[in-house]
Amino acid sequence: MKVNEKLLNRLREALMDIPTIKEKTMFGGICFLVNDKMCICARDNRLMCRIGPAVYEECLEIPGCEPMVHGKRLVKGYVFVYEEAFKDRAAFDHWISLSLKHNEALSRQQ
Repeated sequence: MKVNEKLLNRLREALMDIPTIKEKTMFGGICFLVNDKMCICARDNRLMCRIGPAVYEECLEIPGCEPMVHGKRLVKGYVFVYEEAFKDRAAFDHWISLSLKHNEALSRQQ
């Protein structure tokens, strides 16, 4: 498993104030679970974000964002986001915000 330590540390810093955060090795990277649900992952040079179906198609129009394929199966609601789409702080925060918003919606459904 190849994880970009710089990216991983950026995520740790951005998520450190969330009391229910856990790190777990999953999907070939280090994933952050919020309320025991997979939220966002650091992989090689990209993020894997669980953004949900509501904004999925819209996000795929952003350069540097592509659908997540696990094995040979397309996993709707999850995207891979490459560095070009999160270089600056505002863009990075945007992906975290989308992932946390979807996580919150999932938590309310329980």
